[in-house]
Parts: sequence; structure tokens; C-alpha cells
Amino acid sequence: MSTVSTPTATTARRLCVIVPVYNEAAVLPLLMPRLDSALATLPAAIEVLFVDDGSRDATPQELARIANNDARVRVLRLARNFGKEAAMTAGLDHADADAVVILDADLQDPPEVIREFWTQFEQGADVVYGVRASRAGESWLKRFTAATFYRLIDRMSDTPIPRDTGDFRLLSRRAVEALRQLRERHRFMKGLFGWVGFTQVPVRYHREPRAAGSSKFNFWKLWNFALEGFTSFSTVPLRLATYVGLLTATIAFGYGAVIIAKTLLYGEPVRGYPSLMSVVLFLGGVQLVALGIIGEYLGRMYEESKRRPLYLLDSVTPPAA
Repeated sequence: MSTVSTPTATTARRLCVIVPVYNEAAVLPLLMPRLDSALATLPAAIEVLFVDDGSRDATPQELARIANNDARVRVLRLARNFGKEAAMTAGLDHADADAVVILDADLQDPPEVIREFWTQFEQGADVVYGVRASRAGESWLKRFTAATFYRLIDRMSDTPIPRDTGDFRLLSRRAVEALRQLRERHRFMKGLFGWVGFTQVPVRYHREPRAAGSSKFNFWKLWNFALEGFTSFSTVPLRLATYVGLLTATIAFGYGAVIIAKTLLYGEPVRGYPSLMSVVLFLGGVQLVALGIIGEYLGRMYEESKRRPLYLLDSVTPPAA
């Protein structure tokens, strides 16, 4: 039987820990004892809300076992794999607590840090986010690309997005209620967390290697994730395309003026095929890049216009009374 913080009659506040999972059967048996130990002394009534994002391994069976052994565990199963951002949104929609913590199942973010989150929450913080002081178990390439991404988006976005910060954080009830109002389909949650504002406090911690299983994010998915962030919270790519277009046009007009002047002064035999092709290909490439950037934004507008639900529920365990 799990021992997640048994509430007492004097418990004044409730904490819901949201754990989005996708094919995490290998790590779930390790997660619950660690979570139990980390939250055992927390002065709050604890609920653990798992959101199964359409897992295809033994995750549903493992979650059912956990829920059967602990009355404070609920499981939301989505109708299919909608992605982590949608899974987190489902958890926030169904959480009913004074504070909510979002925690990955892989134990890279130590559950023990939640105690420090709670301390900051009791001191008045609405959002307490974990800042990764180190990232153990990750390749230098992943660390480099992650650091580059966070610094770029921090500079490019008008919304404050803290560097080296993932989804591991605590949110107060009013922060959660504010997030529930944001129903955009293309969701970059790190940006949405910053957009709602309120009092936000960082807590530094050391990220651990994955406890079991394998990461579901390859470099292609991470690239698309970064693209989602840039296009959701910055119009700099559009402005950059404009500036590149203006610069290219200026150079082209200048080059054209030089050619005209040279022809008038010295004449010009029929030559220049290589330079002509170079200019044409360069201008064509710039135009295609600009059209691609515009297409990314236009595609997102098309998706938003459909107004489809962010996710669909398959089941809730235990079922609502």
C-alpha cells in the first residue's frame, strides 16, 4: 500500500502532483516509492494525477495497479497520443487543489525538490519553477542545443521564459485557473507559464539521469518543439524574413545600378551566365525561406481556426462519483 502523505484533520491545503506519462511502464514502480518518501512530511493533502497519453506498452496496467493500491491516485487516459503539452493541459483541467506540481515520470527531476517548491508557495509565490543547474546523463550536444534554444527564445520573445527551465514547477490555484483560459491548439507550455505572470520564483536543482526506460524525444521532435516555441511566442522570424528581403533587394538594386552604369560607360558583351544564375538562385532561395517562415505561421492559424478540442478522454480511474 502506498503512503502518499496521509492528510490529517488539520490539513489546510491540498497539493495535486500531475504526472504525464507515455510508455513509462519501466519507471513507474520506481517513481511511486520515491514520490511517497519525498512528500511524506509535507503538511498537505496529496493527490497524484497520472495522465496516460495513449501509452502502448504496459503503462495502463501499471497505472491501474497503482490506483487500486492508493486512494489518492487518479488516472486520466487520453483517447490517443496527443503529445505532452496536451497531457499537461488535461491534468491542469482536472486538478482540484490549492497548488499543482507538474512532474515527469522519468525521475530526472527529483521529487524531493517539491518540498522547496511548497515552502516558496507558502511564502506567497504563485509559480515556482525549477532551474537546472546541471543535466546529468545527457550528451554534450543535447546540453548545447538546449542551452542555445533557451537563450534564443529568451531574447526573441516578449514573454519572459526563464533559461534552463523545463515543465517541473508548482502552480497556485489562480495560476492554474489563468492557464485554463488559454485554449490555443499549438501549446508551448513553458511560454504559457510565463505569460500568465503572477509572482514567479526560481529554485535551482541538479537534474538526474533517467531512472529507467528511454526518452521519447529524439532530435527531430526536439527541433519541432523548438519551432513550436519560436512561432508561438515570437514574431522575430517574420521580421527577420522582412529584413533579409530588404537587405537582399538593396544589394540587388545596387548591383543592378552598377551593371547599368558599367554598360553605359564601357559597353558589355553577352556574358555573365554564372553570375546571373548565382543571383537568381540566391534571390530564389531567400524567397523560399521567407515563404517557408510565413507558411509556418499560416499553418498554425489554419489549425487554430478548426477549433478542435485539445484532447479527448478515454477513461478516468477511479470514475467520477
